[in-house]
Amino acid sequence: MQGFWFGLIAVVWAVFFVLEGFDFGVGILLPFISRTDEQRKVALRSIGPVWDGNEVWLLLAGGATFAAFPAWYASMFSGFYLAFALLLAGLIMRGIGIEYRSKAQTDSGRRWCDVTFFVGSVVPAILLGVTFANLLRGLRMDANHDVTASFGSLLSPFALLGGLVTLALCTFHGAIYLMLRTTGEVRDATRRLLPALTGATGVLAVLFLAWASHLRGSGGSFILAGLIVTGFLLAAAALRTGREGRAFAASAVMMLLVPAWIFAALWPLVLPASNNPAWSLTIHNASSSPYTLRVMTVVALVMTPIVLIYQAWTYWVFRARVTGADVSGDGYGGGRFERTVRRARDSAAELLGTADHDHPSHHDRQQ
Repeated sequence: MQGFWFGLIAVVWAVFFVLEGFDFGVGILLPFISRTDEQRKVALRSIGPVWDGNEVWLLLAGGATFAAFPAWYASMFSGFYLAFALLLAGLIMRGIGIEYRSKAQTDSGRRWCDVTFFVGSVVPAILLGVTFANLLRGLRMDANHDVTASFGSLLSPFALLGGLVTLALCTFHGAIYLMLRTTGEVRDATRRLLPALTGATGVLAVLFLAWASHLRGSGGSFILAGLIVTGFLLAAAALRTGREGRAFAASAVMMLLVPAWIFAALWPLVLPASNNPAWSLTIHNASSSPYTLRVMTVVALVMTPIVLIYQAWTYWVFRARVTGADVSGDGYGGGRFERTVRRARDSAAELLGTADHDHPSHHDRQQ
């Protein structure tokens, strides 16, 4: 049961990386692919219907870790407390930037929302890489599994490289998503950025995979590392031939394999102790009771397929490319919807106005 839940948490992280990865990528690319307000609306509208649903997988990963491996949760969240606080602040900023942009009445207000969306995408993308890199490298712990490492020690060269890698991977994944989901100038600007972005992502990813495999690797993790590189090369090749659907599929597989590779490299550890391997947390000494895991398994087997089906249906409904006509209304998207709302509101106001003329007022009726 411990192995099952270790694998299931890896799957949850994998889905999060795929879905939230392109959300982060769109936010990171926003200042570089849009010059006008309409272009920024197109980019935002591409993730508008799905971004908040994608964040659910991060909550699910944290909740599953807490329930299945409470000792891992306690040690990791206390050791990464400041990093996770900054990550949470970034996610809050991103949500504010997206949701309040449609309510801003001035150009200055919309610019501030764009800045918060950009910063709220960059910060979590980097911190996730820093966190997973530190899990691979190991942390200083005591015999009670309390992390004694400081925040500064988390920012080692290896961890910072991990942060740059996740930043680059999310940006690359988000660029392919924009190529697939948008038209016009946003798509053209993204295409112009892709050659440089592809080269930088490839170099950073190969360096990190080689370094991480030297620090902590196994037969399974070496195979997965090779598959990650293969997925990246297939995505780059598909982009060259203009096959954006295949490029996104290959990029999605690549993002899926990143957490799988990390968890395979850790197995059977969940939190290695860099100062004394005997103090490391494993799937055995960090897990909940067998009864708890059995109950959780039943719930997970019932609910996880429902969530996947619902989310797949959402993506199917909003599968069309976003054009300038779709964002011609106020806010960051949904121009057609907003025009429909305005027409309904105007019709209601006209009807109420007619009713006021046709019927006596309450004061007149009293008299």
